[in-house]
Amino acid sequence: MKFTAEQIAGILEGEVVGDPDIEVSKLSKIEEGTDGSLTFLANPKYKSYIYTTKASVTIVSRDFQPEQSINTTLIKVEDAYGAFTKLLEYYNQIKLNKSGIEKPHFISDTATIGDNIYVGAFTYIGDNVFIGKNVKIFPNSYIGDNVTIGDNTIVFSGGKIYSDCSIGNNCVINSGAIIGADGFGFAPNEKGEYSKVPQIGNVILEDFVDVGAGTTIDRATLGSTIIRRGVKLDNQIQIAHNVEIGKNTVIAAQTGIAGSTKIGENCQIGGQVGIVGHISIGNNVKIQAQSGIGRHVKDDEVLQGSPALTYGDYNKSYVYFKNLPKIVKNINELEKRVDGNN
Repeated sequence: MKFTAEQIAGILEGEVVGDPDIEVSKLSKIEEGTDGSLTFLANPKYKSYIYTTKASVTIVSRDFQPEQSINTTLIKVEDAYGAFTKLLEYYNQIKLNKSGIEKPHFISDTATIGDNIYVGAFTYIGDNVFIGKNVKIFPNSYIGDNVTIGDNTIVFSGGKIYSDCSIGNNCVINSGAIIGADGFGFAPNEKGEYSKVPQIGNVILEDFVDVGAGTTIDRATLGSTIIRRGVKLDNQIQIAHNVEIGKNTVIAAQTGIAGSTKIGENCQIGGQVGIVGHISIGNNVKIQAQSGIGRHVKDDEVLQGSPALTYGDYNKSYVYFKNLPKIVKNINELEKRVDGNN
């Protein structure tokens, strides 16, 4: 699909400087621009590229004044980065603008399907499912019995939502994510074997939750595993049964959260963090990558290390960690001197 500079300026409420009829059909970095591409300049470090870029159209801030001749057509806006982000969202909407129900598929006669829905081929939708309007379910997805999915939600190819789970409005579930798998519940018996404890709860995703590719959110043993409004989960995260994550918390890839832990609002958790079960983590907590959390955490703490220390204490201790061989050598030399004087 092609757009003229004038059409793009209309979307962004910008001003065209150059050829308003020049067309673009793709996006690019400014240093990698090619004929027919659209790019942007927001970071001053990349300013030199605007004089050499081959991109047909470049979005710049209104105060930009070229210091030499340029070949690219400019679209001047209040905020170049924000405008380009808006354009990416617009482009993504067009790219994902699918509708209709493809064949083959299975949709139960008892399922309720909203208006303007897209269901990709080889999708399974079980009994008593409720799906809102403008939902897009891409091919090879599984929606189990009694699931509810709110308006404007997207389930990408291969997403799995097990029975009885509830997905809110405007959620995104990426490929390979599994919502509602059994929690890891086993009880030892007198023979030393493990018997499975039935997991009869569900998972609740509130509105505007994003779930990354390959992430698993286990159903509760009883009650619900709850992911609150606005939570953003990266790829390949494990969230165990009965966990609760507060609104607007973000969690990076490969983090593991054990059962029944409660995480507060507006937390930032780095990649490969391990969190034990049955603890509470307060609001506005920041946990650095690869940290291990084995205790309750108060509001506003910043943690690093395994087991995690407060961020400041960890950095002070790290000075000693990295100098430990030298410190040990000095102690051994001091002991030899003391022994020699006795």
